[in-house]
Amino acid sequence: MISRYFILLLAVLYSMPLFAGPAKPIKVACLGASICAGARLAHPETQSYPAQLGRLLGAGYQVTNYGVSSTTLLKKGDHPYWNTQQYKDALASEPDIVLIDLGGNDSKLVNRVYLDEYEKDYHDMIRAFQSLPTHPRILLLLPIVSFVTDTTQIWDPVITNKILPKVRQVAFETSLEVVNVNALFIGKPALLPDGIHPELEGTTMMAKTLYEVVHFKQAPSLKLINNLPGQVSISSFWGYRCADFEFKGHACKVVAPTREAAGHPWIWRARFWGHEPQTDIALLERGFHLVYCDVAELFGNREAIQQWNDFYTLLHQKGLAPKAVMEGMSRGAVYVYNWAAVNPDKVAAVYVDNPVMDLVSWPGIQFKKQMPNRKEWETFKKDYHLTTDEAALAFKGSPLYKVNEIVKGKYPMLHVLADADTDVPPAENTLPFEEKIRAAGGDITVMHKPGFAHHPHSFPNPTPIVDFILKAAVGH
Repeated sequence: MISRYFILLLAVLYSMPLFAGPAKPIKVACLGASICAGARLAHPETQSYPAQLGRLLGAGYQVTNYGVSSTTLLKKGDHPYWNTQQYKDALASEPDIVLIDLGGNDSKLVNRVYLDEYEKDYHDMIRAFQSLPTHPRILLLLPIVSFVTDTTQIWDPVITNKILPKVRQVAFETSLEVVNVNALFIGKPALLPDGIHPELEGTTMMAKTLYEVVHFKQAPSLKLINNLPGQVSISSFWGYRCADFEFKGHACKVVAPTREAAGHPWIWRARFWGHEPQTDIALLERGFHLVYCDVAELFGNREAIQQWNDFYTLLHQKGLAPKAVMEGMSRGAVYVYNWAAVNPDKVAAVYVDNPVMDLVSWPGIQFKKQMPNRKEWETFKKDYHLTTDEAALAFKGSPLYKVNEIVKGKYPMLHVLADADTDVPPAENTLPFEEKIRAAGGDITVMHKPGFAHHPHSFPNPTPIVDFILKAAVGH
């Protein structure tokens, strides 16, 4: 008698193809000018950012460099990329992923007269690739900074004020991904020895950023901003769709990434929407949602916490991860930590920047220094039902005094700290908080900014912050 297991084995074998060849690699086409081509590098064939990206992506990808020096995205530019053989070859390759890095040369004086046509020409190039049978994923790279002093050449004010907004607008209109490699080089002329072209460290940074954007594990879209309560208005937040709506009497925002990361991670901006948004933008690139619920100026009191509890419930029920990355600048840290102290199981990580950790320090400074034009001290007293200045000066409801509740969450905390901050003195805020957290066994990292005052917050290049958050948020 023939065994039923043998019959099952035959069925499995006959259902398999006779020969399954090696899986086809994912083809990545890198379009651009001299930076893409690897100009001025000793070995562009291995040191250009497309070459390094190929090594990072590995054997499952085939990355081809179609860069041509001096080319423009503008069809009427002095050297249009459209007229090159590399452009024709890129189309003929029928890529699965396309990276477009064009715009720096368009800022030259000879080309500026045609900048009004930049967005139209960009749309045309996008359509050319979208019409291919592969329907490739297309990423728009923001042209990097320029440190040249000749205003007729690649001129950074034109890149910053003209080109970058146009690329972001195109990304918004086409629902395509935009990658901010520009931020990697702000304030770092040493990485561009001739003022234009990155050396090896710079191209390595570009490759790492592009790898993180290209390679993250994607999840099906939640279509969250299409399912928010009440009347919703849509605008562009640096090229991403931003939904404005009201929830229980408070103004709220949700910004959706173009492609959503597995697990649907999110970062929750506590205060000062849009201020120094580098980290928010970088996380949107990596598939995070960005959210905001305005509870100013409640200073993290019981009312603020309840509003945020309801906001959290709304977003989690809509599909966002059970744990959020909390972000607070200055007094925003009070909102973040007071909520986290009540909800330790709902926090993946905390990032705060020149943070207020004790409300007696700030806005208490307004009372101590008799600053009648500043009203936050009186607002704080009202929010916490403190009827006298003496009662307010004895207040112990700030994060500095909630360490035991905070460490229960076992989430990592990052403080970016300006050591010369006189508005929110570190000695009254982060430094004693850090000491208490470490004594309680908590996980805290402090990145110091020697010589800096309260402003500016963050870093021009947010990579250290982003790396911290990505490591912390995995699995949440």
